[in-house]
Amino acid sequence: MASESQPAHDTRIYLFAAVLGLGAGWLDVKVGDLLLTALFVLASTMLLGALRPQKPWRWVLEVGAFVPVMHLLAFLFMTQKPDRAHIYESFLGFLTGIAGAYGGAVARKGMDELFREK
Repeated sequence: MASESQPAHDTRIYLFAAVLGLGAGWLDVKVGDLLLTALFVLASTMLLGALRPQKPWRWVLEVGAFVPVMHLLAFLFMTQKPDRAHIYESFLGFLTGIAGAYGGAVARKGMDELFREK
């Protein structure tokens, strides 16, 4: 059941954002490269910001939050024990997520303005 402020098709984009966030978290846990994870978060939030430019901060929270959550799950259920620095670095995805989400939203609004009917 969808409210008036959230259409029914927004559920799919929230699920898509969750899948992208899980992918970013998995990438950070398995590969362990901060730059690769940051670029993945940047690209994911930029795509989501372009698809839904209203309130781009929600994409930062949804995609970026899964990176530390995946570290917690890896700590609890796997034998992988990350060091303290890697846990702190996992929160840096929020910074690239902010740039991506707002950059995608601005690009979408710019494209809408350039190509709107007169």
